[in-house]
Amino acid sequence: MEDLTPPEQNVRGNTVAADTLSDDALLRRFADGDAMASRLLTDRLAPRCYSVAFRMLSNRAEAEDVAQDAMMRLWQMAPSWEPGQAKVSTWLYRVTLNLCLDRKRKKKPDALSDVAEPEDDAASVVDRMQDDARKDALQVALSKLPDRQREAVILRHIEELSNPEIAGVMGISIEAVESLTARGKRALTAILAGRKDELGYGDG
Repeated sequence: MEDLTPPEQNVRGNTVAADTLSDDALLRRFADGDAMASRLLTDRLAPRCYSVAFRMLSNRAEAEDVAQDAMMRLWQMAPSWEPGQAKVSTWLYRVTLNLCLDRKRKKKPDALSDVAEPEDDAASVVDRMQDDARKDALQVALSKLPDRQREAVILRHIEELSNPEIAGVMGISIEAVESLTARGKRALTAILAGRKDELGYGDG
């Protein structure tokens, strides 16, 4: 992924280790001109933006564009950010999902791209191939879900957010999150059911 930090700013002297600060605190420091705060916040949040965008769009280049756009919007709104209204990450997830939905409305989905995942050098070639096949199968299955189910499943089971956090991101009730997640999981299970042997999953 390309560098998603904003242009360099004047670094202020910091008496507290910046990497121990909350997202709120880092965003406030960025708004005050602290370049290190922007770097740390980018390291924390940009990979999450990219992960969600890739799972929604199945295209690495598009996901990078969305992540860059989402982070740019974060930098733009930093001076007006009011701590306590929402988590920075919740706001950013919401922006990322909305950007993805905008792109999906404007054009048909592209062909599935290869999943960009780091390889485990200790794994055998066969293990890596099977692992890649499982990731590709999951991505294809996710692409077949309705948008809202896909969002809920991605946030809950891939990003590992809590149901209340997902409710905040999606602007729905916790009960609605639970319903969307349950329906999404059932749909994924049905889609992948015929590929268990091919993907190396046992009957257990």
